[in-house]
Amino acid sequence: MKELEKVKRISIATILFILAILIGILTFERPKNIFTYNTKTTLEKLTTTDYLISIDEIDLTTNVLIDVRSQFEFEKGHLENAINMTSPEMLSDENQAILNEIKNLNKTIVIYGNNAQEANIPFLMLFQLGFDDIKLLRVELDYLQNKLVTNNEDVEMPITNIKAFIDESRKNSDGTDTLMNSQSNVPKKIITVQKKKKRAAEGGC
Repeated sequence: MKELEKVKRISIATILFILAILIGILTFERPKNIFTYNTKTTLEKLTTTDYLISIDEIDLTTNVLIDVRSQFEFEKGHLENAINMTSPEMLSDENQAILNEIKNLNKTIVIYGNNAQEANIPFLMLFQLGFDDIKLLRVELDYLQNKLVTNNEDVEMPITNIKAFIDESRKNSDGTDTLMNSQSNVPKKIITVQKKKKRAAEGGC
């Protein structure tokens, strides 16, 4: 009898476990946002300057400007025809719908903030989510007597050949760099040390 009861308990526990797994699978919701590009692909894109655009290159017929600043700053002054999407609200349902509509229209998303650094994180996030037709506006915004002033910002250019840079760094770190080689080829000068002669003892008995 005890063995029978034990078997029944194990059977009931197994059935409940299987049911829990089935319920979990059936009620599982796929995440709304999944990265399309990994970090490697993103970094490869950033080794070029194709993603940077100046304010003079903006074409409002093919570009859609996305302002990632706060609503207060946006209302204070913004670029013509820009849409305000603050960084924390970038992935809201409403903003996702707008971004997908821009993508379906084959238009280029141009992200900007007070400077390129502020817009960098939203830019990277959208690119990794699959919005590959996207640019980063290298602009610096300021105000003069409550009027918006825009200037092109000088952005540090990335290293264009990462592999060559790594190879050169590795070569320099293993002691075979040019400086070390040039020093090793210099003939060594031998200096002979002459012993001092002992002076004769003075005086005597």
